[in-house]
This record gives sequence, structure tokens and C-alpha cells, in this order.
Amino acid sequence: MGTFINLAQFITSLGLLILLHEFGHFITARLFKIRVDKFYMFFDFLFPLPGVLNFALFKKKIGDTEYGIGWFPMGGYVQIAGMIDENLDTEQMKKPAEPWEFRAHPAWQRLIVMLGGIIVNVLLAFLIYAMILFTWGEKKIPMTQLKDGIACTDSLGTSVGFKTGDKILSVDNKPIVYFDDLRIEILLGHTVQIDRAGDKIELNLPKDFVDQIAKTENFGFITSRVPTYFIGYADSSLNKNAGLLVGDKVIGLNDSIKITYFDELTNVLQLHKNENASLNVLRKGEAVNIPVKISSIGKLEIHFANKYDDIEAFGGISYERKKYGFFESFPAGVAMTFDKLDFYVRQFKMIFTPSTGGYKHIGGFKSMSKMFGEEWIWEDFWNRTAFLSVVLAFMNLLPIPALDGGHVVFTLYEMITRRAPSVKVLTYAQYVGMGILLLLMLYANLNDFVHFFK
Repeated sequence: MGTFINLAQFITSLGLLILLHEFGHFITARLFKIRVDKFYMFFDFLFPLPGVLNFALFKKKIGDTEYGIGWFPMGGYVQIAGMIDENLDTEQMKKPAEPWEFRAHPAWQRLIVMLGGIIVNVLLAFLIYAMILFTWGEKKIPMTQLKDGIACTDSLGTSVGFKTGDKILSVDNKPIVYFDDLRIEILLGHTVQIDRAGDKIELNLPKDFVDQIAKTENFGFITSRVPTYFIGYADSSLNKNAGLLVGDKVIGLNDSIKITYFDELTNVLQLHKNENASLNVLRKGEAVNIPVKISSIGKLEIHFANKYDDIEAFGGISYERKKYGFFESFPAGVAMTFDKLDFYVRQFKMIFTPSTGGYKHIGGFKSMSKMFGEEWIWEDFWNRTAFLSVVLAFMNLLPIPALDGGHVVFTLYEMITRRAPSVKVLTYAQYVGMGILLLLMLYANLNDFVHFFK
């Protein structure tokens, strides 16, 4: 069921974004009285081969436009009359230009049509982020909540040089205000400034740190140190009848070992494998001793709170919350959109910097679907959708023929030089661009396939 919900969210989000992106081209074309021959969700041919396997799952012609759903779910397209696009229809281009054709309109109008999809994606991100802030507000964990620093119980984090108790001061000498931003800043950074037991040190991150994280798919290489609250027993737990109650806070073991954080409990249990012990917990302000058994691998077979919302409910941390009024949410939504764009551009540069090894982990549809969880939480769904809208806008602006950015480059060239590129040049550029996109698509999805079997 979780996999179905994950896929349903991904398909719904991507479908919505494709539909609105193509609508941006459609509505701007119609605004300038340019005829749109087709408006398709998904391709009705084997992209990028417009003459292969041509059929639609559904189609209906209304006025001059054929609306349909194609069978190849890579994207979508609008076929604008008098334009070299995915269909590579050059026959019409051999005839004199008609007033309703794309090529018959001034360059500035054609530029707006080419930017229409990108503009809609950006505006959509503005709107979604604004409504997220208006509906749910904003909540973050200030770094000041990490009074005793970070926890580093993972071999990847320790191999880089982090230690439990480190207080992260900054990344690349840029102060980190919220824990929510810490790991991604480290992922994209080069150096980390740390307070370690009062000593200020600088940690140099390996150039291939991204590659190391992607190989292990371990993005939790460091965590915040949090108190340990009981929430339930594992199936067939050794301690199912121990008598723990939801919300019990672990404060020690055997009355002699003080425990403040979950990472301390994990370490202590490894020293007492196969033992009977007394777990010291705080229950409604009173200390209670609970007899427990520790397994042969140093586990209690107990579930402890690992979601920050649960930990906050028990009093372990405090979010910093901010509410937004309706009108206040719009400028905040714009600011959030540009923050996400800045993050994605930095990530994009990192992936295509050979020394980071990030290019090895470019993923296709399977990787994209992982953005969505196995539980449909509307706030998370809209957050992911808004971010994908930012990504779609940026990727389409890249100056690659066959993408909107490629068409924009040719239009700007015409506006500057006063000379339109020939149909032959546009056609070959479209072939090259579609070939590049096909290779990238195959590479990304092949990566997904290979990593699935590793």
C-alpha cells in the first residue's frame, strides 16, 4: 500500500506540473492568436522519434486544437503551428507563412510563448509555497536547541571526521541558524567550522563526499541529539511485558549510568549484551525503575520516538514557529521559491563537477518518486510539488535545443542580429537536442536500474 501511495503522489504531482507547463505555452500562444494544433499530456509517439508508434490513449478535437493523452509518459507537449518542435514537421515550413502561424509573429511574442511554460512553473511555485505558509506556517529547529551538539553514530560521519558532541558553528564560514538546513549545507559545502569541547576546529570535507553519501543512501550521517522517549514495543519484543508507558523518558541504566540522549543509550546497551538490567525512566516527574532484558546484539527491541513532532510533544525539543497571514504569505512564498532555486542551482553545479562523483548518481523516474513518502501528507505533497515546479522551470531554461531554453536562445539570436535561423539549422538543432535528452534520460534511468540491484 505504501508503494502505491508513493507512486500515486509522484504521478499526480508530475502530471499536474506537465499539464500546467504546457498550458503556459498554450495560453500565451492563443493570447497572440497563434494556432495550437495539439495539446497533449504525455507523448503520442516514441520520444524522441516522432514517426514511431504514433497513437493516443485519448484524443478529442475542439476547434483548431486536438487535445489528448499520449501513451509515452515522459512529458507532454503543445504543437504550435509554424514552429519546429518535437514533431519535426518541416512540410508546413516550406509553405508561405500564414498569419496564425508562430513564425509569422514578431520575435518578442514568440519569446513570451517559449517562456510561457517556465513562467507558469515559477508562478505555481510562488502560489504553492505561499499557501503552504498560510495554511501550515513555518516550523524549524534552531541550532540553539542542540545544546550538546550533534550525534554521530554512523561510520560515514565519523570517517569524515565528525564526533558526537560536536557543535556545528558554520559551513564554509556561513553560520547555520536552523538544524533543518545543516545536512544539506554540509552536503554542498567544503569546510565545517566546529566547537569541539571548547576547541575551535575546521573540518575539510572530502571532494567526493556526495558520492560517498549517495552510494550508501545515508543522508542521516549526523543527527541532532535527542532525549529517549518510549512509544511502543517491537513485535515479539523481549521486553513486551516490562511495564513501560508511552512517554517514559530514559534517564539511566542500573541506577549508575546516566543517560541523557538516545546515542548514549545505544552505546551503553552495546556494553551490556545478554544481560538483565534496570532501565531508569522519568514518568510524570518521578523516577521509575523498569526491569529489562538486553538482547545478544545490544538491543531492547523497543520503539523510541524518532519523529521531531513526537519528541516535541513529549517536551524534548521546541520548534521555532511562524504563522503567516494571507497577504503576508505571498512575498514569503516568493522568497522561499528563490531559496529553493538557489539550493537546486548549487546542487546542479555539484552534480556536474566531476571531482564530486555526483554525476554517477543522477537518477530517473524511480529516484524522483523517492521524494514522496509512503503516507499521503498534504503539506509534504505540496512541498515536493512546489520544489519539482522550480526544478522543471530551471531545467527547461537550460540552453539545450528541444528544451524551451534552446528555443529562447534562437529567438534572442534573431532579436539581436535581426536574422532568423534557417529551417535547416532549427531542424538539426532539434534533432541534436532531442538526442541529448534521450541519452540523459537513458543514463538516469539506467542508474536507477543498476542501483536497484546493488
